[in-house]
Amino acid sequence: MFIRLLIIFTLVPIIELYVLFEAGRQIGISATVIMIFLTGVAGAFLARSQGFALINRIQNEINQGKLPAEDLIDGAMILAGGLLLLTPGFCTDLIGFCFLTPFTRSIMKVWIKRWLDQKIRRGEIRFHRY
Repeated sequence: MFIRLLIIFTLVPIIELYVLFEAGRQIGISATVIMIFLTGVAGAFLARSQGFALINRIQNEINQGKLPAEDLIDGAMILAGGLLLLTPGFCTDLIGFCFLTPFTRSIMKVWIKRWLDQKIRRGEIRFHRY
């Protein structure tokens, strides 16, 4: 786990800096800064609208006595997408927009559910009832 975190916290910023420098060289510094600002604003709007819609769906399912498992996964993905869009950089913005767009989120959710299911079967994730 330490190695994965080390890779994430070193490689992602290096890649982001490279892409930002290259974008600044290709389209100019001011255009790059404006694009970073606009993706942040668009991401905040998307995260807010998706988040409020999701909260309403979760409340409706709970009121009907259902467990909102699918919506909780969506919520985690919307939160992660919003956090990724707060990080300046084009690569993290792309992943963040994928988490916030319903079509790509549904595709990624299939993979995430399969990954969680494998973790549960191997005993790497345990549930405790109180």
